[in-house]
Amino acid sequence: MERFSNAAVALIVAIALYFTLSWGYEGLNTLMSPSFGLDDVWRSQFIFVIGSKFGLGPIGLIKLAAFFGALKLAVAVICALHIADRIRRWKTGEANTEILEAALILVVAITIASVGPASWANSASLMREHTFQLLFAAMATGLCIFERSVARRAKNAEPKPVVAVDAAATKAAPRFHS
Repeated sequence: MERFSNAAVALIVAIALYFTLSWGYEGLNTLMSPSFGLDDVWRSQFIFVIGSKFGLGPIGLIKLAAFFGALKLAVAVICALHIADRIRRWKTGEANTEILEAALILVVAITIASVGPASWANSASLMREHTFQLLFAAMATGLCIFERSVARRAKNAEPKPVVAVDAAATKAAPRFHS
């Protein structure tokens, strides 16, 4: 069980590193671009689809693209913070996975919003990329839940101190009044 737990931690860190690097790059690329990433037609399809559903104009599309770029950058920063927390608490193994799970929920939401337009455009490569991201997020979330349950089980299995006093010794001797 210890080996599997160590492998789970290694996979969680690897997936967090993947999202730190890939989504950090995409978020920075989007925010540093003069058109906020709208010049990349294939990767920005979901911005145009969401914008058309909400009736956004050109300025609204730019704001929406900047919002999604900022979300991707935020996810990358949260994943980087989780990796730093893992390194900081390497010895104790008590890293807080709740913030990573929140970032992974954002990954799932953004990926689902992105994969819809990719499927409508019959873009297999974009669908594959988003499907892998969705699977990585699901795997990391499952491993975080597994890690938390193993930690709870280990905490509950710790031996509880046994009181070395006999139950009969706690009763007072009968008192006789003369």
